[in-house]
Amino acid sequence: MWSEKYRPQNISDMVGNEDSRAAIMEWFAKWKKGTKPLLLVGPPGIGKTTMAFLVAKQFGYDMIGLNASDVRSKSRINEILTPVLGNVSVLGTPMIFVDEVDGIHGRGDYGGVAALVDILKEPTVPIILAANDDTSDKMKNIKKVVKTISFKKIPPRLLRVYLGNILKKESAKLSPGSLIKVIDKSRGDIRSMINLTQSMVTGFNPQTETTFENIDVEDGINAFFKSKSVEEARSVLYSMQIDPREKINAFYSSIVTSNLDADTFAKYLEIISEADMLYGKIVRTQNWRLLRYINDILIKLYQNDDRIRYTQYNLSWPLLNRIRWDGAKIKSLSSIMAKKLHLSSSAFVTFGLPFVLFCIKNKTLELELEETFGDIIDKEIKLIQ
Repeated sequence: MWSEKYRPQNISDMVGNEDSRAAIMEWFAKWKKGTKPLLLVGPPGIGKTTMAFLVAKQFGYDMIGLNASDVRSKSRINEILTPVLGNVSVLGTPMIFVDEVDGIHGRGDYGGVAALVDILKEPTVPIILAANDDTSDKMKNIKKVVKTISFKKIPPRLLRVYLGNILKKESAKLSPGSLIKVIDKSRGDIRSMINLTQSMVTGFNPQTETTFENIDVEDGINAFFKSKSVEEARSVLYSMQIDPREKINAFYSSIVTSNLDADTFAKYLEIISEADMLYGKIVRTQNWRLLRYINDILIKLYQNDDRIRYTQYNLSWPLLNRIRWDGAKIKSLSSIMAKKLHLSSSAFVTFGLPFVLFCIKNKTLELELEETFGDIIDKEIKLIQ
């Protein structure tokens, strides 16, 4: 993709926000233990993440990249950052970068904000945070212990020069009208501008009468499968500004609870699996730049299909109610099975238990269970039948 091919390799290659970039450079040059962390605030696609990568590289730091999903719980923060903050890291000279920190929200936040604020108060290594918006209640506590540097949208005149250089290197052309249209539609988002330009040059022109801005997961899933074209579906997908894991899970739960034919079902699950494997690789390698390709995989799910509606849970309501009713016994069963399968108990109940029940129902699996557990399993199988 051109957005990766022409990603700046040096700070001098970046465009716009000169004063903000100078302030970041000065902060790094003067950094010492206890220096307030930086919070970079501004709209997506204007270079906040790229700036963090490049400045770490220029000053010789090994950047540890995280995002909102990594800092939602106190235990997860301690697991990842305690070795770094205790100077036990094998990375050399570490620097912490937390992207999309404004995405810490909802039930997934188990003390993450408070634990992060405690770390920000007494930093032992350089810490940079990035956010698209700093006006939420949870951001207020973070803003008290950081130095905020604002990034603004790139002016159209600079975007035009920047885009012109890329087109020249690619030996490609856009008409003056198309050039203006691309720049205007990108709204200062360099990454969006480059991706849209590449699409138009290669023959894909995402025209749609519908625009979507930051829609929630339920509206997003429903609008995706109701879209009248792949271009409209892509717009919906990119407007679902939620955690990638939540996005993948939302498509999965909505698909597996829908009445689909076997071939379509298999096709959808193969695509979900591909997205899930990429996300797993991202988490293992901490290469968060690859996140942008999750949407490129999920767009392959698109077809105008009114059989699919958003479902939060991937089990039927009768089965969910039964699980809640026998919660204590299910919890005990899940703790045993989770150890056997090397999963968390919640992961087994969500993903493993339905599969186990399916196998028992079809007599492809036999379990030696205590009588109490056997009764529970029998109830679950009756509900499935």
